[in-house]
Amino acid sequence: MKIFYLCNPASHGGKGAKFFNLILNHFEKKNIILDSVQTKYAGHATEIIRELDFTKYDGIALSGGDGTLFEVINGYFANTSVKKIPIGVIPVGRGNAFARDINLFPEKWENAVDAIAYRKTKWVDVGLCKTLDEKFYFINILGFGFVTDVAKTAFNLRVLGHLSYIIGVLYRTIFLKFYNLKIEADGKIFNRQNVFTEISNTCYTGKDFFMAPAAVIDDGYLDITLLNKLSRIKILQALPKIFTGDHVKMNEVESFKAKKIKIETEKPKLLTPDGQLTGSTPIEIECINNAIEVFVY
Repeated sequence: MKIFYLCNPASHGGKGAKFFNLILNHFEKKNIILDSVQTKYAGHATEIIRELDFTKYDGIALSGGDGTLFEVINGYFANTSVKKIPIGVIPVGRGNAFARDINLFPEKWENAVDAIAYRKTKWVDVGLCKTLDEKFYFINILGFGFVTDVAKTAFNLRVLGHLSYIIGVLYRTIFLKFYNLKIEADGKIFNRQNVFTEISNTCYTGKDFFMAPAAVIDDGYLDITLLNKLSRIKILQALPKIFTGDHVKMNEVESFKAKKIKIETEKPKLLTPDGQLTGSTPIEIECINNAIEVFVY
């Protein structure tokens, strides 16, 4: 068995580099032949996988978080190889939401290497998003509105660590604004005053947010979560509920599934596909059923 292994040394604030040799050694114990590379800058993983000759390998392994997986997925679908090979996710990033949905966790990252050695795989769905001037794929979640605004603020304050997110929430709550949203889901049209919208392929997003409790990664649908107009006090009450999934019980929250989605907002809203800050509304999204094969434990 021969695997192409890609490591993002910058994942989890630079902790990804510390796992590189550990992961190499574990692959060696499993008698797996490797070609390995470490990424050097943002977007490098996409470039590497786009140009990779899939015919030389039995699979791709990557170590990092959801952002690394996002880059790999987009390189994968840009690759022109006729042969398609499975992807193995070794979760050592800050956010490992997709890995969590396939029972892989950072504290037991060795299980991800074992899964590749066992050659146990599963076909999962992928989301395709088209904006006015680009298209990209996502495998975890795509959001905009309040959650994206918080992420943008936290990114600018990332030197503060976990405190950056708390400050982001408080800042965006103080300056909370609603916006008019038009969403078409499998032909049904909804007009709302919205706080945030999340389009989920997986149950989890980030490290611990149980955003879409009903999501299934291979059912051919994406799960839509809308948080609509509410008070500032209520939004602070709503956010902790996302850790347990109880937010979907709120009157201001709507949850439903769709295969094809069109979204318009009164002003362009920045997107966060798989935790990245890229693209803006209006958008068209499609769920591609069983689009990619992944190693599972």
